[in-house]
Amino acid sequence: MGALDHLSNIFDCSHGSSKLKKRKQLQTVEIKVKIDCEGCERKIRRAVEGMKGVTQVEIEPKQHKLTVIGYVEPKKVVSRVIHRTGKKAELWPYVPYDVVDHPYAPGVYDKKAPSGYVRNAYADPQGSQLARASSTEVRYTTAFSDENTSACVVM
Repeated sequence: MGALDHLSNIFDCSHGSSKLKKRKQLQTVEIKVKIDCEGCERKIRRAVEGMKGVTQVEIEPKQHKLTVIGYVEPKKVVSRVIHRTGKKAELWPYVPYDVVDHPYAPGVYDKKAPSGYVRNAYADPQGSQLARASSTEVRYTTAFSDENTSACVVM
């Protein structure tokens, strides 16, 4: 904390709570929103660019993805998109294909996901247990499986 900040805190004449405001951190917010045409893209861009703290807006229409970079809160950006555009919007539910141990497990693979992406199994508590299992867990559980013919010679 600098000397000017210290002095301004000492000689603060504001009549209110003495708590300091927390500064928002620079965040990248990814949102899934249906983008049909250039008009939708323009409408979404105008809705988000008007927000305080937004520094950059990127729209990928083919993936139905909106990326907002700035000093903003993710929930407020989603609610602003829903309110201003009237479109259904949610935080980006997908992760790259390489991040998930079992990308074809039930609850992870999504036909509507863009190519190279699958649903985030770790963020979804209702997802399949197999999707969240590590490779060592799967190795131990399938070691004595009837479907695996070369798993255990003793059986």
